[in-house]
Amino acid sequence: MTGFWQQVQTFFWNIIHRPTWIDYLDIIIIAFLIYQLVTITRQTRAIQVIKGLAIIIVASYVSELMGLTTLNWVLRSILNNGVIALMILFQPELRKALEQIGRTAKLDRSAQRDESERIVDEITQCLLRLSRRRVGALIVFEQQTGLKDITESSGTEIDSIISAPLLENIFEPNTPLHDGAVIIRGTRIVSAACVLNLASDNRAISRDLGTRHRAGVGVTETTDAIVLIVSEETGIISMARGGKLTRHLDAEGLRKVLREMYHEEHTRLWRFTHHLRGARKGETGNDEE
Repeated sequence: MTGFWQQVQTFFWNIIHRPTWIDYLDIIIIAFLIYQLVTITRQTRAIQVIKGLAIIIVASYVSELMGLTTLNWVLRSILNNGVIALMILFQPELRKALEQIGRTAKLDRSAQRDESERIVDEITQCLLRLSRRRVGALIVFEQQTGLKDITESSGTEIDSIISAPLLENIFEPNTPLHDGAVIIRGTRIVSAACVLNLASDNRAISRDLGTRHRAGVGVTETTDAIVLIVSEETGIISMARGGKLTRHLDAEGLRKVLREMYHEEHTRLWRFTHHLRGARKGETGNDEE
């Protein structure tokens, strides 16, 4: 047993004192490859096999340290002879992994642009249809200031991709989630039926506007969020940003606002460092319907 602990101490001493920058680079590359492997196989049956393989590798190393010769031989035999069997069993997963590795950054950026344009189309179609039907809507686009306190305290978790039918169904009158705000974070609908604080300065908003507009302006007073609002009385589409309200957005203006947000976003780190930008022109704050 003394020999085992001496080997363990030697192992950790070598980890701490002997590595060079080449060793650290080697570790980083291996860690990245393992992360990519887990990401690719996370939602497939291969992940369970990888977990089992990792356990066998650890057990093999521990058995070698403890001097369990027979167990070590069995485990090493499984590892040496099981590679070919795994390649045959998981040929579809391996092909998918190789395809993903072979994708270039250019293709990834193109996919992001396509996704951004899809989101712009989905939200635009949704708001225009709601506007024609005069169905009220309140959509908050989270930026660098997190809105987790709002989603956790009052909202109903959705965690879904952005789609026009889903958004329309959420705001459909007399449905459980229609009364409140939808929170969008990056490319996901995070929460619905969220309660927002009203604007602090009622004089900055026309008396003709109701609670939905005041709530939309209110959340932009304390955060850098951008809010799109559809009036259920008139069908007018408005945008709140920085505590100010821009009204009478048409289809072209709506697409411009959304494209500025999402096309600017994909040039930065997705979601966590994105910086949504709103329209810079036409902010009036005191416009009346």
